Amino acid sequence: MSASEVLEERERERMGGERRLILVGLAVAMVMGIGIYLRLWTLDYSVSSVDTELLRKQFDLANREAMDESAEWRLKFDVEAERANKCDKELTEVKDTLEKYVKDSGSDFNQKLAMLQKDNMALLEKVKILNQQLEEQRLKCKS
Repeated sequence: MSASEVLEERERERMGGERRLILVGLAVAMVMGIGIYLRLWTLDYSVSSVDTELLRKQFDLANREAMDESAEWRLKFDVEAERANKCDKELTEVKDTLEKYVKDSGSDFNQKLAMLQKDNMALLEKVKILNQQLEEQRLKCKS
């Protein structure tokens, strides 16, 4: 073996050792990183579980409030619907009563109108006669 071959072999051994050292350092760094990550994750998880419980309570409270408000609006709707139905029923009754009255008194109305027209004609005749008599009396008084 020549000197250059020995130097090359030593260089390879040194490079192989450095590679091993780098790999070992990388493995140690990865193990430490994983350990730190797991520690942070457990801390975050314990905080998250408290936050989760708090969020659940807030959601339950908001849900109850929404249900109460929904029930309140439903009650208002039911009251207004009942009022509207009552008004509609009363309006229908009034309309039916009016139609019945018009139907019953329609012929009655026509009869009354005819009778009033006859009375009017009779009264007009009497007024005409009275006007004639008045004129006659005026003429008698003037003469």
